Parts: sequence; C-alpha cells; structure tokens
Amino acid sequence: MRRRLIQSTLAVVLVVIAVFGVSLVIVESRTISNSAQERVESEAVRLASIVDSRILAEEHVDTDALRNPVSKDQYAVIRVPGRPPIEIGTRPVGDVIHATQRGEEGETVTVQEPRSAVTREVGRTLLIIGLVALLAVVAAVLLAVRQANRLASPLTDLAETAERLGSGDPRPRHKRYGVPELDRVADVLDSSAERIARMLTAERRLAADASHQLRTPLTALSMRLEEITLTDDPDIVKEEANVALTQVERLTDVVERLLTNSRDPRTGSAVTFDLDEVIQQQLAEWRPAYRGVGRAIVSSGKRHLQAVGTPGAVAQVLAALIENSLMHGGGTVALRTRVTGNQAVVEVTDEGPGVPADLGARIFERTISGRNSTGIGLAVARDLAEADGGRLELLQSQPPVFGLFLSRTPPARRADDEEYPTVR
Repeated sequence: MRRRLIQSTLAVVLVVIAVFGVSLVIVESRTISNSAQERVESEAVRLASIVDSRILAEEHVDTDALRNPVSKDQYAVIRVPGRPPIEIGTRPVGDVIHATQRGEEGETVTVQEPRSAVTREVGRTLLIIGLVALLAVVAAVLLAVRQANRLASPLTDLAETAERLGSGDPRPRHKRYGVPELDRVADVLDSSAERIARMLTAERRLAADASHQLRTPLTALSMRLEEITLTDDPDIVKEEANVALTQVERLTDVVERLLTNSRDPRTGSAVTFDLDEVIQQQLAEWRPAYRGVGRAIVSSGKRHLQAVGTPGAVAQVLAALIENSLMHGGGTVALRTRVTGNQAVVEVTDEGPGVPADLGARIFERTISGRNSTGIGLAVARDLAEADGGRLELLQSQPPVFGLFLSRTPPARRADDEEYPTVR
C-alpha cells in the first residue's frame, strides 16, 4: 500500500508538471522571441531617430558616432542616400532576427541580432523550469512518503490488533492516529476486544463455577453409591438409592442454573419454600462425610420458616458452607436458624480455628483461600445468595460464623416461636 500511495502521488505530480510545464515552456519561448523582436525593432527606431537628428543638424554620421548606442550582440546597417553604408558591430552568422526602419530623411536602418541569443535565453528558462519541476517532484515524493507512512503504519497496527484478537489476545490498545476514519476502526476494534475479554472472562468463570458447584453433588452421590455397594440390607439400599436420586435431581438443578446464569445472570426463579426441608436435605447429604472423619453436624433454631429464594441455590450455598467447614474447620458443625426483622437467617458455625484476620475482609473474593483450595467456593456461594435477593456474610471470625440472610414469608397458622431440637 505504501508503494502504491507513493506511485499514485508521484504520477499525479508528474502529470501536473507535464501539463503546466509544457504550457509554460511554450508561453515563455514565445515571450522571449517576441521580446527579442521588439528589442530589435526598438533599436532600429532609435538608430533611425539618431540619424535623422544628426542629418538635420548637419552633423557627421559615422560609425564612431553610432557605435555606443548599439548593443554588442546586435549588428546595424545604416544606408543614407548618396553615402556609403555604415555598418556597426559584427555581422551575425546563421539565423537572425532583424528589423528595418526608414527615417524621415530617406535613410534606412537595419538591425540584426543572432537567434542563438534567444535560444540561450530560452535554454536558461527551460533550465529554471526544469529545476523547479525537479524540486516539485522531490517535495511530492517526500510528502507522499510521509502521507503513506501516516496511512500505512496505522493500517499495519490495526491489522496486528485484529490478528491478536483472532489469536485470543483481547487486550485493547487504545491507540489513535489522528485520522478520523482510522480512529473509528480503532474504536471498533477496542470495543470488540473489550467485549471478547468480557466473554472470555465469563466463560472461564462459568467453567470454574461449574467445576466447583458440580463437585459437591457428585461427591455426595459417589458416597451414597459407595454405601449401597457396602451393604446387603434392602432397606438401607432403598434409602440410599432414594437419597442418590435426590442428589441426581440436585445435580440437574445445578446444571440448569449454571446454563441459565450463563445466558442471562439477571434471570431468577425465586419462590417461597420451606427452609427446614433444605436444611434437612443438607444434613442427610453431609452426615456420612462427617461421620467418616469422626465429626458431627447438627441443626437447631426456629422451625417452619418460609423463605423467598431458589431452593436449589440455597442448598448450594449451604453445601458450600458445610464443605468449607469440613475442609477447613473442626469439631461439630452447627446450622442454626433464626429470624431478624423480615429476614430468615441460617448460621453455619464450627469449632475450628476460624478465619485468619488477614483474610476476614477478603474471604468472599475469588482465588482467596486460607489453604490449598480453589478459593471460589465462598465467592460462588455469595453470588448465588445475591442472585435471589439475599446476602451471605461472615458474622464472626473466631469461631467462624457465616450467616445466610433470606427474605422471609411468615407461615400461616404456625407458631413462629416453635423451635426444633438439636438434630444429630
């Protein structure tokens, strides 16, 4: 492109120089020739006037009297009746420019000038025009190179930006070139890069969330299947199979929710549900895991609380908290329900060392973990809680107390003060 721009600019300049240069040469040549002819005629008139004045004054007309007024490049012949011709200067050889003037006393003055003088003057003019044309060509080439670089370099940068986008590097360059059209292309590429970056971030986040949220129900399901393989009691097999089916349903709900959030994170499916059912489900799912490590999981607090949210999402939040206590906590894990204002609160606590002071304010940030874990479990849990209009908070660091706050719908014909005993 750079070469084509230079070639096209140079071609335009050469055409302009050819058109105007040839015209100027023709005009100047004619002007110089006409000027030489006028000069010779003027010299003939002047000499005739001098001769007339000397004849009338009865002065002597000779070569010495007329030599000084004549230019050195000119040749003059004065013919006075009854006298020999008077020649001034050197007779030119070759083509000449001449003019003849007849005086009032009958004398004839002929002035000649070699055409070579005109040719030299035309040559000097052509040389000047040629030098000017050469300077114009040089200036045009320099301007063409500058303009080509100004246009070609940005296009090269834009092509590299587009190539980087295609290779998976969505970083915007925020570089502008002072050319409105090119800056518009740069704006579009930067906007596309930002959109691609957001899409890639969302996809990576979806993959991380899916990996984390699917791991818990799959782990619980595998434990149930192990229980089935280790027993021959039909009743236990039936009970474990029912729990496994519940796990499969929960797993399906997790997948559907992930897909829904990936399409539109604002889409919600909050309903009024019985908080007891979700808590008892989590107790049933996690009790074998805690029993396997010699720990207990219990529940207490108010019963028959109705909350507004998505049961599957609330179950995932509680599962994340229970799993967090299993991995990082110690002793008995307790789930306690209470009411504050128009909100139902589920507190999850254990007897472990708690959350370090330097992590307390950042515990819900992604990639933040006190141990070698993914660091996204609590972040995903809080996102799920906020998607249903609730919130997840760290109420106390040592011992750790996490609180899940949900909007509450008062139950009909049930005693809010009724509490259920601790279930182990």
